[in-house]
Amino acid sequence: MSEKKPFYRSSTFYIFLGLILGVVLGGFLPKDQHPIAYDLFRFLSKAFISLIKGLIVPLLVSTIIVGIAQTGDIKAVGRMGGKALLYFEIVTTIALFLGLGIANWLQPGAHLPMDLSAHTAVAAAKAQTGWEIALHMFPSNVVEHAAKADILPVVIFATLFGIALTKVGEKGRPVLSFFDGVAQTMFKYTDMVMKLTPLGVFGAMAYNVSSMSAGHVVNGVTYEGWPAVFYLLKQYSLLVGSLYFALAALFVLVFMPVMWMCGVKVWGFLKAIKDPALTAYSTASSEAALPKLLEETVRFGVPRRVASFVIPTGYSFNLDGSTLYLVLASMTIAQAAHAANPGLYPVMGFGTQIAMVFTFMLTSKGVAGVPRATLVIIAATIGGFGLPGDAGIAMLLAVDEIMDMARTTINVIGNGLASVVIAKWEGVFGTETEALPSGD
Repeated sequence: MSEKKPFYRSSTFYIFLGLILGVVLGGFLPKDQHPIAYDLFRFLSKAFISLIKGLIVPLLVSTIIVGIAQTGDIKAVGRMGGKALLYFEIVTTIALFLGLGIANWLQPGAHLPMDLSAHTAVAAAKAQTGWEIALHMFPSNVVEHAAKADILPVVIFATLFGIALTKVGEKGRPVLSFFDGVAQTMFKYTDMVMKLTPLGVFGAMAYNVSSMSAGHVVNGVTYEGWPAVFYLLKQYSLLVGSLYFALAALFVLVFMPVMWMCGVKVWGFLKAIKDPALTAYSTASSEAALPKLLEETVRFGVPRRVASFVIPTGYSFNLDGSTLYLVLASMTIAQAAHAANPGLYPVMGFGTQIAMVFTFMLTSKGVAGVPRATLVIIAATIGGFGLPGDAGIAMLLAVDEIMDMARTTINVIGNGLASVVIAKWEGVFGTETEALPSGD
């Protein structure tokens, strides 16, 4: 077992360092007085976002095809797989709508400044009918859709391709091996890109703060200098607080009732998964918590064969915290874009919001194990709804690490709970000798 890195050598430390330096330097170097520094901040932010956008199509297509081809045969997956997928879909759908409701209620993006100067809107403001939205799902030219970052038809194509691949049998093995190789390569490529996250966070925060400190008008009041910086931090605090509140609501309104229905003691369950949850929060990595999560759920009473199937599958299909964040973050971008330019970005209608939720139900699957995968998914999805992807991701990136820690923790808790639910549903909870009583 490798020795644990001290905190000051972890990526989280450098990301927070970049965040703090971005606030300080951005505050001392407002864009109107230091345009060269502002251009450097902007370059660091935009370059990192461009690298993220370059991941989108090959990563999503390869992971969706491989994920479906490997587990899409429901007969092979069996009864337990069907139950697990049903449970995953119900809980993640609830998480999506909970995120949508809280975003509309708290409006975390209503007063967040967004720089739209470099963004060219894509034919977005036009409202679509239900039939047009439904027709748009069907891919006509997958290359053209990919080039335009029109991700929903690409996802539909990858889904159908994956299903077709399961029906080909042995002849499809070379194709599956190819896409599996692409997926594994994209994971490594993504890991290389994400090592630059501290620079990206520094650039995004410094860029936003530098722009804000040059002057920002809110309700007829002009904020300049450090008062403007503090105003920006206040608005970011509302965004972070909204997510933490939404995740707490997900735990109280969904996870706890599920535990009660299954006859699981809440405190006993939390005590059992304390260590993997803390690992997830401190590292912002679900994968870092996976070995300990498997071990602790088995000790809690889940048979190893159930935990070994449900938890890894849940890492692709049951990312409750990340799923909730997708909608809340995208609605935050929509609100900030509307505040910045109401004529170009009208208030997003309820029908469009539901269409976006449906899109996230598809795009949120299959990219588990990718650091900051939510940024990739958000960038891939919001462009199809006419939202400013570059400016929106730059706005979120400044505090994404703080939010990532919380949503990753909920992902781990949700997958641990899923394994308990399926074990109870199968009637095998507590049947193995290495299990501990549920109340311990």
